[in-house]
Amino acid sequence: MPLFKRKAFPLVEPPRDLEPHEIIFQVRFTKEIFRDYQEYLKRINLYRRRVWTCKVTGKQNLTYEEALVSECRATEKVQQFPNELMAPVLRMIQFSTLRLKELINTICTKLQEHLSEGLELYGRKENCIYPCKILKVLEDDIDNLRYEVGWLDKDKKLTDTSVVNADVLFRKKLPFSRGVLKSFIRESTSQSCPWVIHDKLAKKHGISIEPPQELWDIIMQSGSLGGNKQKKKNKEVKETLDAEKRETNKNKRKKLECKNSEVVTMTKKAKKENGKPKEEPIKYPIDDLLVQPAADDPVFTDRPSPSRDFGVPMDCVGDLLMVWDFCSSFSRLLHLWPFSLEDFENAICHKDSNLILIVESHSSLLNLLIKNEGNYFMAIQNKKRKAKITLMNWTEYLCDFLEMVDIPELSSQIPTIKRGHYGLLDIHVKLGIFQELVAESLETDAVRKKLEEYIEQQQALAATKRGEALEEARKRREEKVLLKAGCNIKEVKQGRDLENGGGNLQASENGFGPRQNGDVLEERNGNVLSKGNRVSENSECSHINVTSRKITKKQKTDVVNATGKSKEQSKIEENRKELKRMKDKEKEAQEKKCREQRKEHLEREIEKRFIRTSPLGKDRNYNRYWYFRRDGRIFVENSDSKLWGYYSSKEELDALMGSLNCKGERERALKKQLEKYYQRICVSLTKRLKDIAQKIALEEAVLRRSTRVRAPPRGSPALAFLRYVNKWKEDYTKF
Repeated sequence: MPLFKRKAFPLVEPPRDLEPHEIIFQVRFTKEIFRDYQEYLKRINLYRRRVWTCKVTGKQNLTYEEALVSECRATEKVQQFPNELMAPVLRMIQFSTLRLKELINTICTKLQEHLSEGLELYGRKENCIYPCKILKVLEDDIDNLRYEVGWLDKDKKLTDTSVVNADVLFRKKLPFSRGVLKSFIRESTSQSCPWVIHDKLAKKHGISIEPPQELWDIIMQSGSLGGNKQKKKNKEVKETLDAEKRETNKNKRKKLECKNSEVVTMTKKAKKENGKPKEEPIKYPIDDLLVQPAADDPVFTDRPSPSRDFGVPMDCVGDLLMVWDFCSSFSRLLHLWPFSLEDFENAICHKDSNLILIVESHSSLLNLLIKNEGNYFMAIQNKKRKAKITLMNWTEYLCDFLEMVDIPELSSQIPTIKRGHYGLLDIHVKLGIFQELVAESLETDAVRKKLEEYIEQQQALAATKRGEALEEARKRREEKVLLKAGCNIKEVKQGRDLENGGGNLQASENGFGPRQNGDVLEERNGNVLSKGNRVSENSECSHINVTSRKITKKQKTDVVNATGKSKEQSKIEENRKELKRMKDKEKEAQEKKCREQRKEHLEREIEKRFIRTSPLGKDRNYNRYWYFRRDGRIFVENSDSKLWGYYSSKEELDALMGSLNCKGERERALKKQLEKYYQRICVSLTKRLKDIAQKIALEEAVLRRSTRVRAPPRGSPALAFLRYVNKWKEDYTKF
């Protein structure tokens, strides 16, 4: 059963008191029965969410139904695990403390090095390679093991026996993939730390269920003997934390009680006033199907109908996109020059049996399987095929592959392909063959290595992006602190200047005060002076007054000149500051632009490391929206994957975005993704429309030219798939 949050999810038991005429709601894939439609809808929505994990493979982010299908397929693969290797592999698994990846690597290494009885592999005999089977291991010497082997014919029957050394025996690849081994480990174990296999399997293969002494020592050391001090310390820490937690909970409880009492009183008042209980506001976003129209909703645009003019049948569009996306994403690894989706679609629908695009696509995938030196390599080597796939013999290699996978729907078409009528095959069959080739290619070491390399590069780029974002945030915080500190210093300085300026102002205002006051005092004290001295004093006073007026006038002119100079200086200073401010703004804008460009560059580099194409999101009705950057259209897939469409213009994209209701969870997430990639999608849509317009113009020009010269149009862009050339083709001279 699929796991929910890494735990088994219990199904709802059927009601016991059901009546024959009662209306019920049943979940198709779990057979659960519900009486209430809301409960049924809630459970269905939970099953449709990508929160489920396949119990056997460990795949995450699946729907419940996808996890069920994954478990069924994985269980079928586990049943293909070789019986002769089951016992030794289970012995390696039992009570192992390694991680899953390390355990898989250890098992694969040991199985490559150590050969056991009953194992079928290959051996050299008379300078040729033949299949054989180990009948007995002759342990003459640990360093020099010898094996009694039986040589097999095409029907895997013993023809001869001999004793050989380990150097003569080899196998190109293990008889199972790492994915099968991973599923086998998960299926056959009950716990993972340490790994413990099921008791039934242990008894069946004679494997001990008692932990080894080394494991007991570790358990005892960590459990009671070696961990007493640490336990005591942990206990004390836990007690203190619990006490603190209880204290905080008490405080929170008191606050909540106060708030609740206030809320109760308010609600009572509201009930008394209105006579009706007040409805609680809905917290958005919620499930899209529960969203109801409201007065505060914006004006939504009508959602445009997607185009559905595909050349292939509607139920084949998904397979077509999957195969094309794989070939485009791994084109360098496949040595396959990229081609457009339209060209691939036209080539699939074409009736020619030796179309270059189709031949090169098959050849690239088959060559990848040959280089992997797995089951397909052995199959064609036993048939002694030529060392190179060509236009003349590619169907023979394809038939060998179909015989190897042994799928009735595909293998029944082998006679038609051998007669040279591949082009007459049904489109479902053609895409089914491609689908199996892609599935086998994904299991090869080359693709796995490339994916691991991409994952590492993605992680490194993401770490770089995260580090730069943290550095930028740190700089912003420092700038804020410095700016705040600068403002405080400026305020203090202005306060001091005001204090000093007040003193100077007072002094300047009273600059001539002493003289005037002196004059007044002299006048007031004139009665004290004698009459004889009064005339001389008056003449002296008049002379002093003239002098003081001259000095005052001069000082005023000096003040005016000084004020003018200070104004000019302040104006120059302001201009300088304004220039500096403008330069700082330009510099800041340039730095911001550089940061944004750097961020976009890192995002593009992360996207180039193709791992898996994921949909942009889903709408209210669970329709999925896909964007392939190499095509330039937005594809729409309905919930059961039976109906497809696409949007190919900017106007349709804008209308789609305007029709999404952000109150729903799915449409909110979809709109967010569309806004994130809006510019990129618009550029690709515009480019595609320009290319189409250019193709139409070329077709018209070719048609006019052909009409004049009365010759068939050869250079038509609509037939570009017929002129495909693989510029990255690799010359395979050897296997």
